[in-house]
Amino acid sequence: MQLLPINLIQVNQKKIDKVDKILKSVLRLVIYSRFHTADDVLDNYLASVINIKQLVAIKNAQMEAQNDEEAQEYLIHLNESLEFVTKEINTQVAFESQIQLFQLLKIISPQTFASHPNKYRKTNVMVGQHYCPEPKLIESLMTELFYNLHQISNPIVRSIYLHHEMIRIHPFSDANGRVTRIAKNWILMYYLYPPIFIEEVFQKKTYIETLSNSFKTLNKEPFVWNESTSLFFDQQLDILLEGTSKLLENIDESGLNRINKNQ
Repeated sequence: MQLLPINLIQVNQKKIDKVDKILKSVLRLVIYSRFHTADDVLDNYLASVINIKQLVAIKNAQMEAQNDEEAQEYLIHLNESLEFVTKEINTQVAFESQIQLFQLLKIISPQTFASHPNKYRKTNVMVGQHYCPEPKLIESLMTELFYNLHQISNPIVRSIYLHHEMIRIHPFSDANGRVTRIAKNWILMYYLYPPIFIEEVFQKKTYIETLSNSFKTLNKEPFVWNESTSLFFDQQLDILLEGTSKLLENIDESGLNRINKNQ
């Protein structure tokens, strides 16, 4: 397997600019208004963790959860991982190392971590119709992946690239999707962007299909930017744009409610 060369990446810069413009509006409210607070931002970020009913539907679509009990456990670990990430960000710690992946794995899937602590998988796996790289290649691919990440200056692009390529590699025996999504959100949240969570079953189905088509095409032509890979990056941008817009609406509403209470 060849990683997607970062010089091939083509993103919709207008969407990135729009996200940044909305985020600046959020920061203006938090900084310059006495009624809009930073706590509102954090509350909105953590509220991105969806309720248990939605979670079961999404997990079943991913073929990761079989029942409410498993989904409940997933939600607990998801909350713990987000708390860990926010504490790390609060101490100025950015996501930039493989060690941090294992930290997330230990929180998100303790059983998986215990089966091979601080080590990548030792078995062959498939994701849909995608044959993931054999175990002996994982360490070098992950090293290359993090090298590539450090070369991408824009955190939004960096986070989406991490998501796409880490799912392709599938370095762990389990919990790859969960660890990847939290790592992606660590990057986003460190740079003050809201986390990306897919909340609709249809959205999840589209996400899986797009990734599958992207992997299939890149396996045939690893050095060609293709329509499916472009679509995945664009879909992630759309979710981020929607989340940033909702964040502004929620922060503005919280502040207006405080203003009305004080009148």
